[in-house]
Amino acid sequence: MRRRRFLTVGAAGAVTGAWALAGCDPVDGTGGSRTTAPASAPPRSPEPVGRLPEGVTYHQHTGRLSAAGPVRLQALSVSPSARVRVGAAHGARLDTAETVRAMADRVRAVAAVNGSFFDIATSAVFSGYDGDPLGLYMENGALLSEAANGRTALVLGEGGGVGRITEPRSVSGVVASDGTRRRIDGINRMPGRIVGCGGVGGDVLRGTRGVRLAPAHNKLCEDPDELVLFTRQWGTGTARTGPGSTEAVLGPDGRVALLRSPGGGPIPASGTVLTGIGEGAAWLRRHARTGTRLRITSRVYDGTGHWIPGEGPTVVQAGPRLLRDGAVDIDIEANGVPATALTQRHPRTLAGITADGTLLLVTVDGRDPGVSIGATLAEAAELMRSLGARDAMNLDGGGSTTMVVNGRLRNRPRSAAGAPVRERAVGDAVVVLPL
Repeated sequence: MRRRRFLTVGAAGAVTGAWALAGCDPVDGTGGSRTTAPASAPPRSPEPVGRLPEGVTYHQHTGRLSAAGPVRLQALSVSPSARVRVGAAHGARLDTAETVRAMADRVRAVAAVNGSFFDIATSAVFSGYDGDPLGLYMENGALLSEAANGRTALVLGEGGGVGRITEPRSVSGVVASDGTRRRIDGINRMPGRIVGCGGVGGDVLRGTRGVRLAPAHNKLCEDPDELVLFTRQWGTGTARTGPGSTEAVLGPDGRVALLRSPGGGPIPASGTVLTGIGEGAAWLRRHARTGTRLRITSRVYDGTGHWIPGEGPTVVQAGPRLLRDGAVDIDIEANGVPATALTQRHPRTLAGITADGTLLLVTVDGRDPGVSIGATLAEAAELMRSLGARDAMNLDGGGSTTMVVNGRLRNRPRSAAGAPVRERAVGDAVVVLPL
């Protein structure tokens, strides 16, 4: 048994002591993992994991957060030389949520964790499409959701490395056949409603009069003048919009096949749809003539301004960042997260990159008094550093936290303290695919 010690942060945000992770026994495809449960927790029988590809290992850990209580986590590591490809997967359609296990089964992943934030039906600012990724979501080079500019993201499958963490932004636009240009405000979402904010143009935080371009977690920004692009991955039809909206239905070459009003119609199997509201609808009526072409461009830039090429990479945006170059860096302001979130204890899904480029995917169980209490963001940062991460970030957590390995649920998702274990349908997942 190996024992690791690292500083943890207590409820008030101060360093309170050391957290020992006991029972760090790897599962390398030859059997189950052993855990050493805290005295207050009932013993847990090891579960067989089955064979994993070379370079992929799975661990279960049980430890204690100083005086705060016990915690249980699951950790998957993917080395740079592993015989796998790490990417992302969404449900059968972007406008509908699905469990991580169902997504993993569909793409035949050997392992998966939940990924980005998404528009959930229980939210006070729900836009009507449960599962819609909030923030940047790029899958194998296809931009399927625009960035919440400045939020932290996990970049996968780029330049031969397993992954990296950065704060990206996206820029999309359209050029009409007469040379007129216009910004595209969003991709695959309800026009006029920017859940989590961080968009472009004249977005206004609901309840205020000021323009808000920075992220605002769990808040709603609104913009009455937008163009939103819908791709076939969204679903069979565009989002329902009101009177005055206009849609340009585009063929695979960008040629305008049809103008229709109001919006809310089918998406062609091999084409796209541009939906306009307000000034965006007026722009389409002026410039998207039937039979002419619209040229659509999208680019994603990392936190240093460098272009992330659109051929192959996957990007999943969530946040906040936890570690930067080995130091704790919880940039809640840049991610639009209130300061009160620092001391909130929840189940967590975490991603990290070690010095040698190994990708760490970690889930922390919570809401299970006496067995696993979850972690604060500061505790999550120190946890990832203790596991060897130099850069780390927070993915969606709470009731969404899910770890699936070889088709089996490995953690215990709970929507509330003491609630039954139940997998939540989510927007997307980070998946490990065999070569």
